[in-house]
This record gives sequence, C-alpha cells and structure tokens, in this order.
Amino acid sequence: MSQFKDREKAFESKFAHDAEMQFKAEARRNRKLAAYVGEKLGMSGTEIEKFATTLIVADLKEAGDDDVVAKILEHASAKNVELDAEELKAKSALLLAEVKSELLDEA
Repeated sequence: MSQFKDREKAFESKFAHDAEMQFKAEARRNRKLAAYVGEKLGMSGTEIEKFATTLIVADLKEAGDDDVVAKILEHASAKNVELDAEELKAKSALLLAEVKSELLDEA
C-alpha cells in the first residue's frame, strides 16, 4: 500500500511543479509581449511594466490567450493604434516557446 501512496505523492508533486512552471512561463511571456506591444504603443519603461502587470492579471481570468489579446487590443484602441489579433496570438505563441526554452536552460 505504501508503494501506491508514494506514487500518488510523486504524481501530485509533478503536477504542482508543472503548473507552477506553466504559470511562470506565461507570466514571463506576458512581460515580453507587453514590451513588444508597448513599443508599438509608444510606452516607456514604467508604463510597460504596469502594462505587463495588467496582462498577467488579465491572463488569470480565463484559460487561453484570448483574454490577454483582448486586453492588448483594448489598450491599442484607447491609443488609436490598430493591431491584428492573429498577429498578437502568433507572437504570443512564439514568445511562450522562447520562454519555456529559457526556463529549461535555467533549471
């Protein structure tokens, strides 16, 4: 019976670790995405940091990247800048892959 408990505990630990790494990757991706978009919107360093925090919070609302893209488009619209949602999704996916690679290198 102890063997099953040990396996269960190992699976739970791996699940928790994977979830933590995914959160870190998405948060880092959102910071990079904020820098990319912030440049297009004419933001400065502190504005970009605040924008990154906004994106991280937005990303917690629902699964997927649609909430982040919607928040970016909302900010762009407020600044009268037109951005393409599909381009943002592609950039987001590219940045996420880049960040996951960085996290693996750091481990």
